[in-house]
Formats: sequence, C-alpha cells, structure tokens
Amino acid sequence: MQDAIVIIPTYNEVENIEAIIKAVFNLKKEFHILVVDDNSPDGTAKKVQRLQEHYQDKLFLSVRKEKSGLGTAYIHGFYWALEKEYNYIFEMDADFSHNPKDLEKLYKACHVDGADIAIGSRYVKGVNVVNWPLGRIILSYGASFYVRFITGMRIKDATAGFVCYKRQVLETLDLEDIKFVGYAFQIEMKFKAYLKRFKIVEIPVIFVDRIKGESKLSSSIISEAIFGVIAMKIKSIFKKK
Repeated sequence: MQDAIVIIPTYNEVENIEAIIKAVFNLKKEFHILVVDDNSPDGTAKKVQRLQEHYQDKLFLSVRKEKSGLGTAYIHGFYWALEKEYNYIFEMDADFSHNPKDLEKLYKACHVDGADIAIGSRYVKGVNVVNWPLGRIILSYGASFYVRFITGMRIKDATAGFVCYKRQVLETLDLEDIKFVGYAFQIEMKFKAYLKRFKIVEIPVIFVDRIKGESKLSSSIISEAIFGVIAMKIKSIFKKK
C-alpha cells in the first residue's frame, strides 16, 4: 500500500490538471493523487477520467455536485484518504503555484524528521513569492502576521495551502468542527493542530503565481479570514475555561 496521497481540489482547472498530475507522478518518491472536483463546467473531471486509464490504481477522482468551497473539498478528501489508510496526506493546488518537487521535502520532514505537520512556507525565510503584485504580497504577508498576533502561533505562513499531515493529526482533529470554507480553512486547521500540541514545521518553498486559469480569491474569502480568526481565538479561550 502506498503511504502518501496528494489531494488536489479543482474548479475549472482543465488547463493545468494534466500537467500537474504528470509532474507529481514523475517524482522519484511515489505519491498517489486524489482530485476533488466541484463539477467544473470546463471539463476538468473528464480530463482526469481520461488520465485514469494511464494511471490506474494511483489516480483517483471524486466529483462533487457543485462548487462548495476549498475547505469542504479538503475535508471530503481527508475522509477519503483516511478511509484508504494513507499515512501522509497532502494539500496542493492544481495551478503550479506549489512546485510538485517540494512534495518530497514535506514528506521527509514528516516521515524522516518526525514532524506531524509540514508546511510549504513562503515566509519562513524572507518573502519567497514570484509574479505577485506588491498589493497581493502585502495582503498575504500581513494576513500571516495578523494570524500570529491574534492566535499566538509562531507559524510564519498560516494561510499556506501546501501542507503534509500525518494521518494521526487528521484522526485526532474533529474535522466536523472545521467551519471555514475559504483560505481561513488553512488557518483553522493549523490552529486546531497547534492547540493539540502537534509538532508543526515550516519548510521554505518558492511560491509562483498561476500562469493559466483564474484565481479563486474573493472579498468574501478575505472577510472570512479577518473576522473568523478573532471568533476562532475567542472560542478557543472559552473552551479552555
């Protein structure tokens, strides 16, 4: 049984999905892939189905009825991966903003070096972002600073979506209690793991903005992150009491 699976949530990623799948399967370390597609109208799922003929027993597809948010897509994938008994479960974008080669670094951090969670971090060593406008960098870096200030976590890139979880982490967390659906989902997962005292490490990576397809960032996602972090912290305080 292969021990590692990469969950890739998709919505209208037909321009990227074949290339990212092939890039992962070309790595020296073998990873399986689960694509969680939100019924993309551009035919993303059909593209994956055609690729499954060539990558049997290691490329999997789950198609949901509609676009329901990043967080719920990952939770759906987590339950699937836990049921299939994978030991290392990864989050990764479809658009090459995360370099597939860095999967091996995150895997090593957990499998060899003993981390419970390994984060592909843009900010643990300076600012490693390519092709973002200055405003977007300030927004993202500022968001991570804001999260550290509110939550007390020392994680430099709390909004990162390039992550390896040991299965024990996902089995321990109450995934039904994860409420956020946008990028705040990434913060909530890290914060809940932090409260459980799991070992979280940040591995420096270079983040490259997508070349093909459209960003899913919206004002509602930003608002969820700003106000949700405060609510999340307050809730954790009352739980302690």
